[in-house]
Amino acid sequence: MLIAIPEVFNKEQTRQLRAELDKAEWVDGKVTAGHQSAMTKRNSQIPESSPVARAVGERILQALGSHPLFRSAALPLRVFPPLFNRYAGGQDFGTHVDNAIRTHAASGHRIRTDLSCTLFFSEPDEYDGGELIVEDTYGSQSIKLPAGHMVLYPSTSLHSVKPVTRGARVSSFFWLQSMVRSDEQRRLLFDLDNSIQMLEPGSAAAVKLTGIYHNLLRQWVEM
Repeated sequence: MLIAIPEVFNKEQTRQLRAELDKAEWVDGKVTAGHQSAMTKRNSQIPESSPVARAVGERILQALGSHPLFRSAALPLRVFPPLFNRYAGGQDFGTHVDNAIRTHAASGHRIRTDLSCTLFFSEPDEYDGGELIVEDTYGSQSIKLPAGHMVLYPSTSLHSVKPVTRGARVSSFFWLQSMVRSDEQRRLLFDLDNSIQMLEPGSAAAVKLTGIYHNLLRQWVEM
C-alpha cells in the first residue's frame, strides 16, 4: 500500500525546519547505503550523530505520533530515527530495495523495515527532477509532494530517485517496523478503519465493525 500523508507540518513549520537543515553539516550519502545501493546512490546526508538531525527527527516523530492517518496506515511498532538527504547538481539514486534490517548506530537497536517513509522539505517548484519512483502493485508510481507532506510505501518495493537537474531536493527518509508485518493485512485493516470512520459513532454497524477490526488485530499483531 502506497499512501500520501498530508501536512505532517504546515508551511511555516516546514520553513523553520528546512532552515535548520540547511545550516547543518552534509556528508556523502553513501554512509548509510548497503553494498549494492552504494553503487547507485549519489546524494548528500546529514550524519546520524548530528544534533540538528536528532532535533528535527524528534519533531518529526512527535508530529507523526499524533497524525491519525499515519497511525491507521502504518500501525507503527518501532520507528528508525529520521535521516535527511539532499539531491542537487544531477544527483540521483538508482533502482534498489531497502535493507531488510536497519541498525541504529548510536543505540544498536534493530528494526525490520516493513515501511519506508519520505517526508519532503522542498516545494516541487524549487527543483527539477527528483521524483521518487516506486514500483507498486499497479505499476510505476511517480511521487513529488509539497513540502511538509510525506509518502509511506512498502520497503519491499523497488524504488529510485530521478536526477535533480535544477535546485535542491531536501527530504527526510526513514523506516518503521509495523505491528502487522503483512502489507495485505495492513491494507485490509486500513480500509476497514476508514469505513468505520464513515459510520455514525455508536451505531450498531460501527460497534460491530470496530469489534471485527480489533479481533483481526489480535490475530495479526506481532509485538
